Amino acid sequence: MKAFNPTKPLKGIRIADFTVHAAGPFSTHLMSMLGAECIKIESSKRLDVFRKPHPVYGRMTAASFAQVAANKKSIQINLKDPKGLELAKRVISISDVMCESFRPGVMERLGLGYEVLKKIKPDIVMLSISAQGQTGPERTYAGYAPLFGATGGVGTLTGYQDGPPVEVRHVMDHSSGFNAAMATLAALYRRKRTGVGAHVDVSAREVATSFIGQALFQYSATGESVHRQGNDMPPHAPNNVYPCLGLDKWVSISVASDKEWQNLAKKMGDEQLLTHAHFTHAASRWEHRHDMDLRIASWTRKHTREEVTALLQSVGVAAFPSYNAQDIADDSHMRQRGSVCDLSSSEGETRRVVGPPWLFSRTPASLDTWTPKMGEHNHYIFGELLGMSETEINQLIEQKVID
Repeated sequence: MKAFNPTKPLKGIRIADFTVHAAGPFSTHLMSMLGAECIKIESSKRLDVFRKPHPVYGRMTAASFAQVAANKKSIQINLKDPKGLELAKRVISISDVMCESFRPGVMERLGLGYEVLKKIKPDIVMLSISAQGQTGPERTYAGYAPLFGATGGVGTLTGYQDGPPVEVRHVMDHSSGFNAAMATLAALYRRKRTGVGAHVDVSAREVATSFIGQALFQYSATGESVHRQGNDMPPHAPNNVYPCLGLDKWVSISVASDKEWQNLAKKMGDEQLLTHAHFTHAASRWEHRHDMDLRIASWTRKHTREEVTALLQSVGVAAFPSYNAQDIADDSHMRQRGSVCDLSSSEGETRRVVGPPWLFSRTPASLDTWTPKMGEHNHYIFGELLGMSETEINQLIEQKVID
């Protein structure tokens, strides 16, 4: 019997990746893990800010870039040089997808707007990710991750009743990237059926708004806006994060039924909780949830978060530790599933990375190659794929077209 040779779902798809920062690169990163050949176009004239060191993350290397650029190939093109622009068009002409994440209007000014791209390759799928979208009165407004959550309504729902809205940071970039990747794949599927390309317009602000549909529905039905509720999630009670043994160790517990509450109380060994009038039913537990939280916290403080998790999960109560990055990196469950894996460079350096967040039964997704050095694949892309001679490539390097 012939052995099965798994092929990644997007093998054969090529992406010309002009994205910068986080949201755009994360979308192409996801597609690269699915097998797309992703060519990152960059220039020493204007470094992707994420390729620079990030002391805010406690390390003087580009941690964010290293994650979202792994699996990609890197070439250098000076887009402000007319020859560089023509070179970029040649790369796009052999690609299925072109992705960019600049402010609306930038690609048009560079000469790489969708109308131009359609002439280069009629069935091209172009992805544009921006803060506010390609159209509308605020299309040119600048924006970063915290602003996406603010304008999208997520921030005003996050935080405590007596405090201000809480800015939602990195998750907004990655959520926008997820949505962008999904929309791009839909456009590719349509192209496969019809032979027609598309311009996919993703607004990070609108991605954030898509998360608060319930709040918008409530407002349209009642005329009242939902306010910040902290960790409350009516009618679940208890529903909170509780301190455990150790420095900054916490466990999250959520109870959705009377049966789960009874099992929690029994594991706590607090018989009074089973008979106290304030805690016997969901409605009364919700009303007296703050008193109840104090009693639960006094119990969790005596145990490790792993002990609390094991005790409660054994009787069907939703409980799990609140993990930090080290916890996730060392987690045996995540390691076994490949959600956290080791990636090695040709020089022998190894680092732990976040792998694909999905598994396929026959066509695996994976991280296979180290973060590329800038321009590492110039000769492969320009020479092997575009058919340029070594002399031509070296001349363009000397002329700072490839730079």
